[in-house]
Amino acid sequence: MGQLLVMQAPPDEERQSAGDQRRDSELLDAYSAAVIAVVERVAPSVVRIDIKRGSPGRAFRRRSRRETPDDERVSGSGSGLIFTPDGFILTNSHVVHKTRSLSVILSDGREFRGELVGDDPLSDLAVVRIGASDLPTAVFGDSQAIRIGQLVIAIGNPYGFNATVTAGVVSALGRSLRAGGGRVIDNVIQTDAALNPGNSGGPLVNSRGEVIGINTAAIPWAQGLCFSIPINMARFIAGRLIKEGRITRAYLGISGQVIDIAPAALQRHRLTGRRGVMVGQVQQGGPASSAGFQPGDVIVEFNGKRVESIDDLHRCLTDAVIGREVNLSLLRLSVRESVTIVPQELKDE
Repeated sequence: MGQLLVMQAPPDEERQSAGDQRRDSELLDAYSAAVIAVVERVAPSVVRIDIKRGSPGRAFRRRSRRETPDDERVSGSGSGLIFTPDGFILTNSHVVHKTRSLSVILSDGREFRGELVGDDPLSDLAVVRIGASDLPTAVFGDSQAIRIGQLVIAIGNPYGFNATVTAGVVSALGRSLRAGGGRVIDNVIQTDAALNPGNSGGPLVNSRGEVIGINTAAIPWAQGLCFSIPINMARFIAGRLIKEGRITRAYLGISGQVIDIAPAALQRHRLTGRRGVMVGQVQQGGPASSAGFQPGDVIVEFNGKRVESIDDLHRCLTDAVIGREVNLSLLRLSVRESVTIVPQELKDE
């Protein structure tokens, strides 16, 4: 009669397997702890923005049923981020553009009527204000310090589900995204943290609880292709919107992307930093075309100011340089050249 042979793992293998399981559990706990800490820190500053418009025939129904002016239907919603204690909220332009009435719901359930302070469709950013004080605020990080592969968390209100959290990684940097009306937003962050309708305007946050982007779009027919506007750009735009209510820009007539410059070239041309903005396309008939710009040129200075990012270039292209000659320093086939260009006003079509 045969005997049943039972194979037992050696004690060393059993101990190794148990150790691997403990390490896996510790790693999972560390990941969970990081996400939980971020959510607890940032979620109180995330709001839902309901867009209200009068429905067809509203005037007749109001007369017949004695409706109040506030009797409007919610026609859409998005997210926003409180960034000052006195009620300034950052969100997307496409969430609030050309709306008649805004309603802002805080994380604690309080609801306020929102006032549109300023709106900039070209960057898909807007600022809304509510009449409240001592509000919880988010901390802005530095989007220049982002690295591909780092952990990010998105918080928002997709489809009206308040304070929804998704997590992922930074998938790519320096993307260009075509916004509404055919406009292109440069230097966008790509992430696989899931976004859905209603997430727009909410924060993208790093593992330290710092906001590094404002979520703006997802490609609906793709898996994990989601995009956020860098917070450095958002901080600059928000300041101008609060001060002036709109953004007046100069433009060069190029598209560009951030690249690393070879260390040898940095040393040869005595450049600080390590990046520049490479010209991708040159708009026919635009200022850059008239000045002789070519695809592949790498912009490194604007009127003597070092340019290492699209944000740096945008900060230089203010209304102060419209119609005036400025000097751009660029690298062309490893040769440093100086080019004079006259920026023009960028019209909001």
